[in-house]
Amino acid sequence: QVQLVESGGGLVQAGGSLRLSCAASGRAFDMYAMGWFRQGIGKEREFVAAISRGGGSTNYADSVKGRFTIARDNAKNTGYLQMNSLQLEDTAVYYCAAGRTTIAPSGASWYDYWGQGTQVTVSS
Repeated sequence: QVQLVESGGGLVQAGGSLRLSCAASGRAFDMYAMGWFRQGIGKEREFVAAISRGGGSTNYADSVKGRFTIARDNAKNTGYLQMNSLQLEDTAVYYCAAGRTTIAPSGASWYDYWGQGTQVTVSS
């Protein structure tokens, strides 16, 4: 079992930045790839970014490439999502997820454990 807790969400103006954190407890965090997904009101959950268990491989949705950066610190059992140049359409609940795989997958079915989510609201 892996428990995941997100933090760092909030209200930010368009063009601003936020850094989300995902604290993991339970089994060895470094055995799991980590992903970030988001779900806006009335929208389906969508992939944002993923990082392999060692951090050597990353994967981003086209909509966030060049603006968001995923990272992890296995010594601290924590993952991060640095979000810059935030846009109104980035408003959503952001979820972190962990999956026991060697790659950095975009499909939600790869992930076995999910956090409760943190709200990110971008205002104009």
